Amino acid sequence: MPSARESAAVAEQQDELAPGASERFSGYALMSLPFRSGYVLGLRRFPVTSVGPGYTSVWLRTPDDSWTIYTTIDPQLSCPRYFGSALRSTSVHSIAVGWTGDLAFTVRIADDIDLRWDVVLAETGMTRMMSGMASALPEGFWRNGVFLSALGAVAGPSLRAGRVGMTGRTPNRQLFRARVQRMWIVEDASASLRGEDLGAVSPLSEQTRLGDFWMPQRGIFMVGGAEFDPEDAGTHPPIIATAAG
Repeated sequence: MPSARESAAVAEQQDELAPGASERFSGYALMSLPFRSGYVLGLRRFPVTSVGPGYTSVWLRTPDDSWTIYTTIDPQLSCPRYFGSALRSTSVHSIAVGWTGDLAFTVRIADDIDLRWDVVLAETGMTRMMSGMASALPEGFWRNGVFLSALGAVAGPSLRAGRVGMTGRTPNRQLFRARVQRMWIVEDASASLRGEDLGAVSPLSEQTRLGDFWMPQRGIFMVGGAEFDPEDAGTHPPIIATAAG
């Protein structure tokens, strides 16, 4: 099977989405990574979407359970479009994702945010089995809410990641559905924010979520995408934006 780096490179070259009326995103993501300090980081890299240009975003949860999303494009066309009502703030920055090995990458925000994040991935028997199953599923399964709910219920305990939400409502009320082509777990990681070391990777004492999107208690990296029903487009709760970095 292709490595994580090779799979991400293929996703970067993607320039088309399957037809449909939903708002669709394709690429790769580290769903969430909790630290013993109470911080949580997440990464989304979607080179192609149906609502605007491709983008990268970093999700940050502080120990007081406040969320911020840093994004490379207008928040209305990226993750805050769906999660903005639950955020303390969002802002636009240059975000660099660089692969340093087949299973290792870095994330950098070099301005006043000063985020330095290094990740090492691993493949396990369980991730290989789930990747194989996901790649064999017919397209219709990824639009079936009952199936996605059952998949999330199995994936969480199987990966020792707590609750995993594959479908549900976002804070801005849209219905989301996740889809997976390949997955890996985080074997090791380190991160600092404005010079502060976020500490060791460790599950939170209480799992956190945004709407029905639960942040896994273990780092899960996936290649795939997500889609959102657009019935609420144009009527989202307001996004609290701050100046670009």
